[in-house]
Amino acid sequence: MERTLIIVKPDGVQRGLAGEIIKRFEQRGLKIIGMKFMLVSRELAEKHYAIHRERDFFPKLVNYITSSPVIALALEGPNAILAARTTIGKTKPFEAEAGSIRGDFALEVDYNLVHGSDSPENGLAEVANFFSEAELFPGWSRNVDPWIAVQR
Repeated sequence: MERTLIIVKPDGVQRGLAGEIIKRFEQRGLKIIGMKFMLVSRELAEKHYAIHRERDFFPKLVNYITSSPVIALALEGPNAILAARTTIGKTKPFEAEAGSIRGDFALEVDYNLVHGSDSPENGLAEVANFFSEAELFPGWSRNVDPWIAVQR
C-alpha cells in the first residue's frame, strides 16, 4: 500500500471545490487515513517546498500556500501515487486532461487547486510532515475494500 499527501490548496478551498476534489479521490478508491483543515505555517511551507528553495518562484509558492486555509489529506491505496496524480492531472492546467481535477477546474499553474506527492518516498515523507502518527488511522477498513483491490 502506498501513501500520498494531497493538499486542497487555498484556491480550491476558497472556490468551494474541496468537497468535489475529495470526492474524486474517494470515488477512485483511495482511502482517507488522515484529514485536517489547517493554516500552513511558513516553516512547514518552506520545508514542503524545500526542493524549490533556489528557484525564483519559491517565495511565491510559500506565500500562496500560507495565504489561506488548506485541507491536508493522507490517502492510502495500491498505486496511490499514480492513481492520485492521474486524478489530479498535469501541473499545467492547460495541458491537463478533461476529467482530471485540473483539467476540469483550473486555468493556470499558479492556481492549480491541489498538490499530490510525486513518488512513494515523497508520499511517506510529506504525510509525516503534515500528520503525526496519532493523527493517522490506516487500520480502519471499509466494506468496499475487497471490491476495490485484491487483498494480499
